Amino acid sequence: MGKRRIAILGSTGSIGRQALDVIRRHRDIFEVELLTANTSSALLIEQAVEFDANNVVICDESRYREVSDALSPHFVKVFAGMESVCDLVTSENVDIVLTALVGFSGLKPTVAAIKAGKIIALANKETLVAAGGIVTGLSAQYGAPVLPVDSEHSAIFQCLQGAYGNRLVKIHLTASGGPFRTWSREEIARATSRDALKHPKWNMGSKVTVDSATMMNKGLEVIEAKWLFGVSPEDIKVVVHPQSVIHSMVEFEDGAVIAQLGHPDMREPIQYALSYPERLTLDNRKLDFAELGQLTFSDPDTDKFPALGLAYEAIRRGGNMPCIMNAANEVAVDAFLKDRIGFYDINRIIEETMDGADFVGEPDLDTIFMTNGEALAKAREILGKYLR
Repeated sequence: MGKRRIAILGSTGSIGRQALDVIRRHRDIFEVELLTANTSSALLIEQAVEFDANNVVICDESRYREVSDALSPHFVKVFAGMESVCDLVTSENVDIVLTALVGFSGLKPTVAAIKAGKIIALANKETLVAAGGIVTGLSAQYGAPVLPVDSEHSAIFQCLQGAYGNRLVKIHLTASGGPFRTWSREEIARATSRDALKHPKWNMGSKVTVDSATMMNKGLEVIEAKWLFGVSPEDIKVVVHPQSVIHSMVEFEDGAVIAQLGHPDMREPIQYALSYPERLTLDNRKLDFAELGQLTFSDPDTDKFPALGLAYEAIRRGGNMPCIMNAANEVAVDAFLKDRIGFYDINRIIEETMDGADFVGEPDLDTIFMTNGEALAKAREILGKYLR
């Protein structure tokens, strides 16, 4: 394997930090070309120095001078703003772009990298949720492969390596069930943001962790899987698996099911996307099946977790509806994290935004950006009546 030059968009977040841990252990194979952060200037400076990054971008332009002054003695080039991110991902010195930005913000730089023919290691599921048909079309047009980083989609991707072209008929997408799996609906209704952030298995950012608690995260993954693997929503079955050992499964026409297993550790799917098609050593915890004892499964409870049903509805309606749903979810989750609304208000705001926003059946990229702005405004308007 030749040395691979990596751009990490969102290097100070959970995925970005774990990606750098992978690179730290394989410095002979990977080198860091670009790091970006939104506001975490101190950590960005620390990362740039340790990994001898060629370029960094601090998206919060008010922090540019701080970062520039700190990195000038290390000969690191410093830029500010999202437009700089979009420009730098197209550099001929970048081989792989790991998109680990949170939310809709990941779409624009991902599209820029795809149009430059870069390998995309995709950890930003909202990119495919908001504009899946457009992104996959551009990926094919520009010869820019999109490799999944989400543990579930990486699992599906890994299972398909053994398919030898045989058609899968069903995806079994596993879900941990989140922190409220065993709670009653009445208990969940009283949950606070602090409760929602106590995920039993995964260490993730706050937005993703709340999405896991509502099961919207799994709904977003259903939409992402549709575009990554070319299947209909009806052929994607969500199954609750609280041990989070089986990361997902694929089923074939003869009924055979192939699964990918491992202890919860995001470094494994990150590393596989960066090193594909080769596998590298990883100092993770290895499975001991006797120690595991048993693995359990159940259907999701869409009465307790209606967000999953909203996601299925959005992808069935198609067009710009998943983008509308995603924008409303971003507004509602942000309000819940600030304890401004109740847990089930998240779903109400999403549903009302989906009902009230303008539907476009065949959007182009400009329409998607316009839809996102309009849906954010609509959701904020609806939010007002739920504020505590």
